[in-house]
Amino acid sequence: MTYKIALNFEDGVTRIIDCDDDEKVTDAAFRQKINIPMDCRDGVCGTCKCFAEKGEYELEFYLDEAMTEDEAAEGYVLTCQMMPQSDCVIRVPTSSLACKTGAETVSAEVVAVDRLSDTSFGLRVKPAKQIAFLPGQYVNISIPGSGQHRSYSFSSGPAGEDGSFLIRNIPGGLMSTWLAETAKPGDAVDLTGPMGAFYLRPMARPQLWLAGGTGLAPFLSMLELVATEGTDQPITLYYAVTRAADLVELDRVSALAGKIGNVTVITILAAAEEEHARKGFVTDHLSTADLNGGDVDVYLCGPPPMVEAVRQHLDAAGVKPASFHFEKFNPTETKADAA
Repeated sequence: MTYKIALNFEDGVTRIIDCDDDEKVTDAAFRQKINIPMDCRDGVCGTCKCFAEKGEYELEFYLDEAMTEDEAAEGYVLTCQMMPQSDCVIRVPTSSLACKTGAETVSAEVVAVDRLSDTSFGLRVKPAKQIAFLPGQYVNISIPGSGQHRSYSFSSGPAGEDGSFLIRNIPGGLMSTWLAETAKPGDAVDLTGPMGAFYLRPMARPQLWLAGGTGLAPFLSMLELVATEGTDQPITLYYAVTRAADLVELDRVSALAGKIGNVTVITILAAAEEEHARKGFVTDHLSTADLNGGDVDVYLCGPPPMVEAVRQHLDAAGVKPASFHFEKFNPTETKADAA
């Protein structure tokens, strides 16, 4: 049997390799032209020590000098002695360049461009080959005719043949202008990645997901995966935007939540003139129950002010989540820059 092994490097690049169940991870990586640091191949030097974030595996012989029993119990592995028994996610403590690899560039064809609201677009593309990524990660998308690219998280699940993205409409921006005025089915773009440390980890406790605007995209990808794999952990998703018209993809969120069965979706509007059950900001509505005494995994994707406000809210509440993963997104260019 062959398993998928995601290698996450310190520089944010992820490469996903195939590894047979009777094959060591370092051997599989080397076969696919990725050189995980290694000196001995015998479990005696510790050079290939990495951290397994997800998956089942067996470890063959290794010396205590290379890796202690306590380290092994925490999830550290010697990849030269690691044989997978399931798909795995491994954190490699060096850069992709040091391992003689890097982000992969895949050509893709535009399938559809949708104007979801005044503030957001939906872009769907068909890559020349399927891109393996972890739900929550992003790619750089080239903008035809500009020589430039912009970074966007997948809003599609990792199993789909097509890739989809939620893209904020920035008046005058390169990507926004192309999507609004020029982009059409059949156009060619390049996707470079996947990248990023914001991705869904194993769900061992209640989940608190906080999305601001098009920061919903990675959570859509996560929901797609959970809808396929299932979970016994409750998920609370806060989705905060400025106006009701900005609440895009709600039908899809509701459909996925219904399929999973234990997802609570809470929407919030910031605009004072709008009528809605919940007004203001995410921090105005986070409850003690949401934080679960710290026994919760928090995922947060939104503009920098939202990220900082949530971090300050957690500090003020005296709650330290079991894990806290966040991603800030900034417009690459302002109206003035783009003019």
